[in-house]
Amino acid sequence: MQRLFLRHVLAEGARIEADRGQANYLLNVLRLKDSDYILVFNGSDGEWLAKISSNGRRDCTLLVMECTREQTERNDLMYLFAPLKHARLDYMVQKAVEMGVGSLKPVMTQHTQTSRINLERMEANVIEAAEQCGVLSVPEVLAPQPLKDVLDVWSEAQHGRRLLFCDEAEGSHNPLLTLAQMKDAGPPPLGILIGPEGGFSEEERDRLRSLDFVTPIPLGPRILRADTAAVAALAILQATVGDWK
Repeated sequence: MQRLFLRHVLAEGARIEADRGQANYLLNVLRLKDSDYILVFNGSDGEWLAKISSNGRRDCTLLVMECTREQTERNDLMYLFAPLKHARLDYMVQKAVEMGVGSLKPVMTQHTQTSRINLERMEANVIEAAEQCGVLSVPEVLAPQPLKDVLDVWSEAQHGRRLLFCDEAEGSHNPLLTLAQMKDAGPPPLGILIGPEGGFSEEERDRLRSLDFVTPIPLGPRILRADTAAVAALAILQATVGDWK
């Protein structure tokens, strides 16, 4: 069944007027009709079955019927990344949501190739991915910051969160060795950092390696594109110390 994200309180008997974009999506894109059903969620009240009431192809009302899934907590996995250009950034954001991140934070590095970030577009991609993959707790989009500033306050702001630094220059090719050790010790809250298309600078790499809350991990013997690295790193992480295990 199709799913729709709503910015409304959801409860049995609630009647919600779909806005113009939502009505067009439901009636003309999905071609749903009067008395058809759809699943709705808002990121805090669980998932609900709703009945469509329409008098044409331009306006509709959603009648919230019953709760189909109770609300879940947002995954405590932070994804930090150097912004990419539009199409690749859209792809990376969508895949990160599908892979189970709880928050996304753009960080500006010395080799970042784009400095303008459309947070509204990022949030739209997050919501679209959440609708498609069954997520109930919509990941949070955090404001961009320079990598240096993030690292300066990490220990105070993140309260014990460990930062996994995906380093193409790491001596080993196998990230499982490091993650297995972390799994045995009981993994703390985690963040994962993916660099820009040009890679991290030597200065950034040296700084990251000097910090006691950072753990470098490799991503195999080949240099990956930034959007590919995101999917690879998150898959490995979820399969070893995340919610796939």
